[in-house]
Amino acid sequence: QVQLVESGGGLVQPGGSLRLSCAASGFSFSTYVMSWYRQAPGKERELVAAMSSVVLYTKYADSVKGRFTISRDNARNTVYLQMNSLKPEDTAVYYCNAEKDRGWGLKYEYWGQGTQVTVSS
Repeated sequence: QVQLVESGGGLVQPGGSLRLSCAASGFSFSTYVMSWYRQAPGKERELVAAMSSVVLYTKYADSVKGRFTISRDNARNTVYLQMNSLKPEDTAVYYCNAEKDRGWGLKYEYWGQGTQVTVSS
């Protein structure tokens, strides 16, 4: 059974930091691209950061570059998102995503249940 379980969300003041974790099980974690998405109320879900499976390339949304860092530990089947210098506009539900190309335009894709991050004074 595939599971992605996020943790580490919460309430933080502007300028503060949080570290999100996503523990994966039930699939070959090291072969998947791992990403963090977020969705704020009334907005579409957006990609925050992604890390490839082998060469460990990273990609970030412009709005978080220089503040957020994605990392992964393949031995622990866990992906992290270190969030620094948090702003009120970072408030959203953050989702962990695992994706792998299976050819023919198809892909394997799994989502976590989400963790709430609220940045407010």
